[in-house]
Amino acid sequence: MLLLNHSSSILECGTDEAGRGCIAGPVTAAAVILPKKFKNLILNDSKQLSEKKRDILKPIIEYQALCFGVAHVFQEDIDKINILNASILAMHLSIDKLKPIPKFIIVDGNKFKPYKDIPFETIIKGDSKYLSIAAASVLAKTHRDLYMHSIHKEFPMYNWKQNKGYPTKEHRAAIKKYGITKYHRKSFRLLPKQLKLNL
Repeated sequence: MLLLNHSSSILECGTDEAGRGCIAGPVTAAAVILPKKFKNLILNDSKQLSEKKRDILKPIIEYQALCFGVAHVFQEDIDKINILNASILAMHLSIDKLKPIPKFIIVDGNKFKPYKDIPFETIIKGDSKYLSIAAASVLAKTHRDLYMHSIHKEFPMYNWKQNKGYPTKEHRAAIKKYGITKYHRKSFRLLPKQLKLNL
């Protein structure tokens, strides 16, 4: 599938997040401004790419982008403000890091809050339609995966290196056996209803 540049006339960033459905670790967002003539035949929505392809694309995007920003919002804040607000906050924080400042923002999905006074558009499945959102999805996913790899060393029994904090059977079995860590999202259902967890 050929992804498109959304606009060639104004300075525009794409933004996306990774880790909304996880039960441990941060939600991570990236924002990317690509040059007008940027092309890449492999780039797609990060969920459609293998880990190997994402890892190949990460340095290409970071080198060729006009600028990019990546931001984590951690589990303590997710528990305070909920995952939707945390996802939008992570996107805002990633846009904060862009220089130059974009004149327009395109967002994957259908939920966003105004960022300063910059106009924006939400696009369902935007990460499989537009290059800058796809690039942001790859950076959000790869940066989050690197973070989960780093905390895996602290708590290897949950195998975050493999599951990245998603609620796999193995991850939930480890929670049942060992309890939770400081990295778990306490506001999420960490175990199915029939398995009670004493927090």
